[in-house]
Amino acid sequence: MLQRHTVDTTVVAPADRFGMWLDLIARTSAPLRIHSDHTADFAARADVVELGPIQLISYRYPSLHAVRPRKLVRCSDPEVYSLALTTTGRSGISQHGRSSGFDTADFTFYDCSQPHEVSHTGRHAGREPATTVAALVPHAALPLPVDRLAPLFAGRLSGTAGLGALLADYLVRITRHPEQYHAADADRLGTVGLDLISTMLGRYLVSEDEVPAEVRRRALLTRIRAFVRENLDDPALAPRTIADAHHVSVRSLHRLFEAEETTVAEYVRTSRLERCRRDLADPTLRDRPVQVLALRWGFQDKAHFSRAFRAAYGTTPQAYRREQARIVNEQASTVNSDGGKSPHTGDGPVTG
Repeated sequence: MLQRHTVDTTVVAPADRFGMWLDLIARTSAPLRIHSDHTADFAARADVVELGPIQLISYRYPSLHAVRPRKLVRCSDPEVYSLALTTTGRSGISQHGRSSGFDTADFTFYDCSQPHEVSHTGRHAGREPATTVAALVPHAALPLPVDRLAPLFAGRLSGTAGLGALLADYLVRITRHPEQYHAADADRLGTVGLDLISTMLGRYLVSEDEVPAEVRRRALLTRIRAFVRENLDDPALAPRTIADAHHVSVRSLHRLFEAEETTVAEYVRTSRLERCRRDLADPTLRDRPVQVLALRWGFQDKAHFSRAFRAAYGTTPQAYRREQARIVNEQASTVNSDGGKSPHTGDGPVTG
């Protein structure tokens, strides 16, 4: 599963919780002066998921107001943007002389390297915690310069329509269920998230024809990859059907993948093999014949599947399944021999 670091202030005494939260914020985004009516017992939680070029953080905390003045900016410059989705409660932000207020399912975008103010009030006049999901994006990771992005700072961006809705679902799904994704896919998932963020911001700034070519290329590639993943069970999935579904020529499709150091056919085959590998390692599918699993992901020829699997992973599908079953059994034996005790997990703050 994706690696998730959790900071829960309730593991320390109430008097120490607010200080623990300030330390977390200083090391994951940027130091802030935070004011809250709940400093005597600041029960809060943050789940941090690292996705290659970006970092996702799911926050839950009492109502607060935070200020990042110029003095703190001079002391520490993280050189990151924050794209924050309000998931419960009502939020407000000010930056560059602009102020906005927004409700649940709205995004706001701001530069952590510049002075700003943010506030967040939980539901029922602050009696319930407020929640947010934020994507922290390095300046260098976006293909748009700071001065081009400045008109979006402290603005309201919809999280319920178009690309905003797609991005909101992406951020919430990954932060709530990191166990559904492989750690090896973290960089790729981060790239997908970065593509969605770049495209959404670009759409708010300029017309589609003026969106930088690289942003449009990455956005198209993201849509094509999603289409491939959704249709891996179709034996007829091929460059022609993929190109037709996205209204581009087969030649343009092949050109799009040249920069990815793979071909369209290789991407389809690799995606199918990865799904098969995952199923072969799944104990709940152990009674399914290998050929059935191969058919499930578009491999119609058993011999061809076996050759492709061996070429990719250095072993046969049957041998891989046996090895995974052995590993699971050894892990179960280790846990049982330890009396069923759970491993100790640290309760300190996450490091940035």
